[in-house]
Amino acid sequence: MTDSTRILLIGGHGKVALLATPMLIDASLEVTSMYRNPDHRSEIEELGAMPLERDVTTLSVEDWADLLKDFDVVVWSAGNGGKSGAAATYAIDRDAAIASIDGAASLGEQAPRYIMVSYVASTSHTIDPDASFYPYAESKKSADEHLAKTNLDYLILGPSGLTLDQVNGIEVIEDSTEAGADRTTSRILVAQVITEFAVREFPQTRVLPFVDGDTPVSAIR
Repeated sequence: MTDSTRILLIGGHGKVALLATPMLIDASLEVTSMYRNPDHRSEIEELGAMPLERDVTTLSVEDWADLLKDFDVVVWSAGNGGKSGAAATYAIDRDAAIASIDGAASLGEQAPRYIMVSYVASTSHTIDPDASFYPYAESKKSADEHLAKTNLDYLILGPSGLTLDQVNGIEVIEDSTEAGADRTTSRILVAQVITEFAVREFPQTRVLPFVDGDTPVSAIR
């Protein structure tokens, strides 16, 4: 990677993206932060990122391709977070995410590297369909499985229960619900992992399940 690496943070006003923005800028990347609410522009500008106001649910595959062709790395960190009901969750976390993946994949050799912020064991969940978490779980499963079928250079991040705790490092775990049970992952650590792999090659695994630990992020291979 060079100092001119251009990165797009999708969901730029989310907690992880707001933490990652100054880290990425400090790493000499050109950061564009994509958000929906116009009220968030000033906060993003204050962090030093280029603001880009878009509603991910309105973008077609062709729209995504036209947008993503200008970037070297794209990070999907957008999500409904269950705030607006199941329909919005499927529209954002599944349909919009898949459209962005297809837009990137359509660029062929010019496609950006793709980092998907997900959660541990996303593709093997056993959430009850009646549970409130089910739409999110199904959406992430669909998007992650779709990404895995492409020829993109991609990395799926699988943190466990998210906190804002200070961290000393990372522990890579098995990609299973059992391995992530009763473990937590700081959003600060997620931001550190995004920054680490925005500036160097992805690790050997395409899926990186992790929790707070004592190993430096830079040691991951």
